[in-house]
Amino acid sequence: MKLQRLLSYTRRAVDDYHMIEDGDRIAVGISGGKDSLTLLYALHGLKRFYPKKFEIEAITVDLGFPGFDLSGVNNLCEELNVPYTVVPTQIGEIIFKERKESNPCSLCAKMRKGAFNEKAKALDCNKIAYAHHRDDIVETMLLSLIFESRFHSFSPYTYLDRMDVTVIRPLMYVPEADVIGFRNLMQLPVCKSPCPADGYTKRQYAKDLLKQLNEDHPGTTDRMFSAVINGTIPGWPQKGGGRL
Repeated sequence: MKLQRLLSYTRRAVDDYHMIEDGDRIAVGISGGKDSLTLLYALHGLKRFYPKKFEIEAITVDLGFPGFDLSGVNNLCEELNVPYTVVPTQIGEIIFKERKESNPCSLCAKMRKGAFNEKAKALDCNKIAYAHHRDDIVETMLLSLIFESRFHSFSPYTYLDRMDVTVIRPLMYVPEADVIGFRNLMQLPVCKSPCPADGYTKRQYAKDLLKQLNEDHPGTTDRMFSAVINGTIPGWPQKGGGRL
């Protein structure tokens, strides 16, 4: 996927759900993976020509695992002239050594988001951008059906009243295959996750299941995504249904 195609997907999502307004300061969550680095490129590129003026801040929450090298991400942010902040934490040690969590992902996500949101507020950001793409939305729907008995997934935007920030998902229309193509084309400085639970999660199960379903029934992901965005998920905004 070329940058122009990525920007087209991003512009469409931002326009459809009015994700960005004049004067927004957007904190971009950078995990070091392909998705978040693609999001960084997308918002940086959109910023250059979008009629509503906004600023971006890149933020990484370092979980404290040894060997997590962010030098490539730092160099990319310098190249793009995007301010970059690393938040050091001991979340990894707390979860795996102190608490010895058998199912660590949920607690880790809560702690990581808490640290990220606090830093975003400290940097005067009113919005937070997560790099969830189209496949993430479908996988989340599958997980909700299988484990929660409900039809649910990520919303294009979510207002967090306790923090007074709004979460937006500008990559919601981008297929994961295109993210992989963009990573390869741009040679993104992806950081391998040192988390011991990486690749052994329920989300990985949903990803593998979706892959099998697409092999058996081509187009499954497309149809499931259409079901999500055209469905009746509580709180899911309508396209063009108002501004944030």
